[in-house]
Amino acid sequence: MQMETQIKPKQRMKRSRINRLKYGEYLWGYLFIAPFFLGIAVFYIWPVLQTFYFSFTEWGAFNKYSWSGIDNYTKLASDKSLMHAFQNTLQFVICSVPLTIIFSIIAATLLNQKVRGLTLYRTLYFLPVVTMPAAVSIVWKWLYNGDYGLINYVLSFFHIKGPTWLSSADFVMYAIIIVAVWMSIGNNMIILLSGLQGISSSYYEAAEIDGARPLYKFIHITIPLLTPTIFFVTVMQLISAFQMFDLIFMMIGDKSMVIQSAQTVVFLFYKYAFIDNAKGYASTIAIVLLVIIMVVTAIQMKLQKKWVHYE
Repeated sequence: MQMETQIKPKQRMKRSRINRLKYGEYLWGYLFIAPFFLGIAVFYIWPVLQTFYFSFTEWGAFNKYSWSGIDNYTKLASDKSLMHAFQNTLQFVICSVPLTIIFSIIAATLLNQKVRGLTLYRTLYFLPVVTMPAAVSIVWKWLYNGDYGLINYVLSFFHIKGPTWLSSADFVMYAIIIVAVWMSIGNNMIILLSGLQGISSSYYEAAEIDGARPLYKFIHITIPLLTPTIFFVTVMQLISAFQMFDLIFMMIGDKSMVIQSAQTVVFLFYKYAFIDNAKGYASTIAIVLLVIIMVVTAIQMKLQKKWVHYE
């Protein structure tokens, strides 16, 4: 009996020492991740909450605002500019995202081969990603120029009269899509390339023993095993496409006659917030766009079970 009473205090002391050590580890862990969560709260969560609050307000002169209830939300249904901006955004998403993914897969597959100058090719493909959008816009505005642009100059050799790309309502959106796809290939290519390099060579060796051709291996081995990476790239590219703004702002501008044919939802948000000083209504548009992006992302997460293959 005495032995039991002597052992119990020792066990309690040992447990309390372990608990103190665990508490210290937990405390240091929380301290290390605190700056990250603080940054998330300050730069992401708080702006979203503030925007949601402003969506129920009406702004006047000198940045004074008053509570307006759901007036901004009821106004959305009758805003023809917003409906047109949604159509432009949807057109941009539907055209740019598949093209970006397809060309990124092709580029990643080509750069996954053993060829000379591979580092140089990777750098050239990735160069548009690290180039400032302002510089990209200047170069492409020159290429698209209807009078002395390089694109129309090349078309003239084939006796084709090129359009005024950035001044034509029929071509301006497609001109923006081409630049956006060109800029996005490099980043997605690097991600897809890492996914390709993670595929075991044993699959290809087994297929070669069975006499499989390169195209068969690409369709039945590479693509299925690359679907997790393709899924990630698709989600990120869709979110980015819904937020298209910079190229339209720098290549076309809000004073252009064809801006109605190119302005996206984010560009319209900019016009309402910083030109018309309707920050309350602009906040409403931002919240609606956020909800749409979240719904689209949730649908993708749900549908991934049907086509994404994890090893």
